[in-house]
Amino acid sequence: MRDLKIPEMRHPEKARRPDNPQPKKPDWIRVRAPGGDGYNETAKIMRENKLVTVCEEAGCPNVGECWSQGHATMMIMGEVCTRACTFCNIATGKPPEALDVFEPGRVADAVAKLGLNHVVITSVDRDDVEDGGAEHFAQTIRAVRHRSPDTTIEILTPDFIKCAPEALEKVVEARPDVFNHNLETVPGLYPEVRPGARYFHSLRLLQRVKELDPSMFTKSGIMVGLGENRQSVMQVMEDMRAADIDFLTIGQYLQPTPKHHAVDRFVHPDEFSAYEKAAYGKGFLMVSATPLTRSSYHAGDDFARLRDARNKKLGNG
Repeated sequence: MRDLKIPEMRHPEKARRPDNPQPKKPDWIRVRAPGGDGYNETAKIMRENKLVTVCEEAGCPNVGECWSQGHATMMIMGEVCTRACTFCNIATGKPPEALDVFEPGRVADAVAKLGLNHVVITSVDRDDVEDGGAEHFAQTIRAVRHRSPDTTIEILTPDFIKCAPEALEKVVEARPDVFNHNLETVPGLYPEVRPGARYFHSLRLLQRVKELDPSMFTKSGIMVGLGENRQSVMQVMEDMRAADIDFLTIGQYLQPTPKHHAVDRFVHPDEFSAYEKAAYGKGFLMVSATPLTRSSYHAGDDFARLRDARNKKLGNG
């Protein structure tokens, strides 16, 4: 039996890779260990509803802060991903089960129990499913909308690279409030960081969301500290704005295990501030660029600011 708690079984494709040293984190990366009543209550609701969270699976450094406030990012379609990105701590391989038809209802139940104003729903890649899980995403959005009509919904999807165009259309038709798909890194690092994906396909996916529904907010993010340089990050910003992406996130890459991609460097907070200023200058409605920024970090507060920024731009507020 496969035990996902054992690194060699969790990431079989990385088992034979040489170890990359994990450098000591600077002071600005340190976070508190998770705990407290709010954290425990969130954990209890997740367990009762048999839900997987990316907070745990990806080893997010902000899990303690977010869960203590009742915020969690739901991860649908199982806990085994068909891709093998070298930065990611989610288990990889052939998923052992089909999609769970009852999962959308359980997600909706958890959202209602947590009383969320804003929910983020992400997933593993399911290249073994014909539509990449697009209909499953749509059903989950509809279930949450039915149970919690006032909750705003943000999705963080796979790239649907092996699917017909109708797959993306299914998800957009379900009307999430924010459509997020992360580019993750600069194009030159894709072969070693994100080998199963294609930079311009991911960019085009986000551009097509806007073509299908111009009112939908789009969002994407990258990590820094993987080996990119400032010029390549600036070019990604230009590419994103050409695709009319509204919201950019930039965070520090943290190496999950010695078998994962090495940390090239820890980017200083001042550099993140410079990226943020540059991104606003290029026309993004919303930017989050800090060492601990992750796609879903403070997503609810950021969504409110994103909506206000659009209204201001349109002269509605």
